[in-house]
Amino acid sequence: MARLERHRPCEQIKMITTAVSTFNDQGFDSFLESRDEPGWLVDLRRSAWAQFTEMGWPTQKDEEWMRTDIRMFNLEKFGFPTGETTGMDIPQGQLSKGVDIGGASTSFNGTPVTSDLSDELKAKGVVFGSIAALAKDYPEIVEKYLFKKALRTDLDRFAALHAACWSSGTVLFVPRNVTIDQPFHSHSILSDGGVDMAHTLVILEDGAEATLLSESSSTEETATGFHCGGIEMIVGDRANLRFVNLQDWSQKVWHFAHQKALVGRDANLQWTIGALGSRLAKVNQHVGLVGEGANCQVNGVMFTENKQHLSYHTLQHHVSPNCTSDFLYKGALQDHSRTVWRGMIKVDQKAQKTDGYQRNDNLLLSRTARADSIPGLEIEADDVRCTHGSTSGRVDEELIFYAQCRGYTRREAIRMIVSGFFQQVFDRVTIESVRVALGEAIARRVRDYE
Repeated sequence: MARLERHRPCEQIKMITTAVSTFNDQGFDSFLESRDEPGWLVDLRRSAWAQFTEMGWPTQKDEEWMRTDIRMFNLEKFGFPTGETTGMDIPQGQLSKGVDIGGASTSFNGTPVTSDLSDELKAKGVVFGSIAALAKDYPEIVEKYLFKKALRTDLDRFAALHAACWSSGTVLFVPRNVTIDQPFHSHSILSDGGVDMAHTLVILEDGAEATLLSESSSTEETATGFHCGGIEMIVGDRANLRFVNLQDWSQKVWHFAHQKALVGRDANLQWTIGALGSRLAKVNQHVGLVGEGANCQVNGVMFTENKQHLSYHTLQHHVSPNCTSDFLYKGALQDHSRTVWRGMIKVDQKAQKTDGYQRNDNLLLSRTARADSIPGLEIEADDVRCTHGSTSGRVDEELIFYAQCRGYTRREAIRMIVSGFFQQVFDRVTIESVRVALGEAIARRVRDYE
C-alpha cells in the first residue's frame, strides 16, 4: 500500500477559526441551521440540548466531583465554531512520526480540516474519517451506534452538552474479519480560545483487527480552550483493537470527557492513555466486558506540573463470565499539581471466573504535589479473582546522589528515575512511536525539585 502523505511540521494549510456564538437556545438553533444534517441526528441533538438546559453543573457535593472544583469554569467564555477560514500553521502529530499510516484525519477548533483513507482500505469496506461527513454518507453505520450502544447523553451536564453540540471527531469502521496492519491517525488541535467537542466512534465487527492513534494538542503553550468530548468503542466478538489516546494540550485548557468501550466474546482491547496537558481534566473511562472471554488492558500515564488538576475515574465492568481486565495507571507530579484516580472493578452476579486487576502508582516530585488514589471493588459473583493496589511516594534522595556521583546532573538523575518509574507502562505498549512520544513528552517536562 502506498504510504499516505503526512503534514510536515508547521505546514500552512487552510484552517478553521473559532468565533463566539453563545451556548444558549438562540446559538444552538443557529448551530443546527449551519450544519444541514439528517433528521435523526437533529432529533438526537435537540433531545440532548433539552437535557443540558434542565441539568445543573456538578458540584463538590456530588461524590464523584468532591475532589474536583470547577467553580472557575465559565462556559460563557466559549462558543460554537463557525465556518470562517484563514491560513494557519498546523503542527505535526507526535504519534504518527515514522509510522506507515493507513488513514488520517485532522480537525481544528472543533471543525474537520483534512481526511485521508487509502484506496486499498476503501476497497475492503473500511470507513474512516470525519464523523460530521460520515454521519451523512454512512447513516446506516453512524445512526446505529452513535449514543446507542455505549455512551448515554444524560450522564451529566457535560455529557448532554457534548451530545448536543459535537462538531468534529472521527469514525472508524472495520468490517467482519478484516485485519488492518497500518494504524489510523486522528489529530485534534486547539488554538487560543478554541472549542473542541470531538466525538470518536470506533466499530470493529466480529473478527476485525485495527489500531487507532488519537491525539490532541494546542497551537501554543499559552493557548486557552475548552474540550468536551466523548469516545465510544464497540469491539465485536473475536476482534482486536489497539487504541492510543494522547492528550497534550496547553495548561490552560478545560477538559471534560466520557469514554466507554464494549468488548465482545473472546475479543481484546488494549487502551493506552497519555494525560499530560490541560488546566483541569475530569474524565470518566468505562470498559464493559460484555462477551464471555473478553479481555482488556488499559495503560495510563499522567504527568502534571504547576497547578494542573487531572481527575480520572475508571470502571472495569465484568458483565459476562471468564473475562480478564488489567488497569495500570502511573502518575508523576511536580510543583503544586494534583491528580485524582478513582478506580472500580464491578463484577455482575453471572460474571463467574472473573480475573480483574487495577493498580495506581504515584511519584511525587515536590512536597506540594498531591495524589488522591481510591481503588474499589464491587463484586456480586462468588468465583472470582480481583485485586487492587495503590502506592504514592517521593523520589529517594539516595538514588539521585548515586547518579550524581557518576557524573549526572540532578535533573538528568531525576529524568532517569521518572523514566524508570514509567517503564512498566512503556513495556506494555507495542507501538514504538507511542513509546517514544510518551517518553519524550514526559522527559522535557521534568525539572529540578526540592
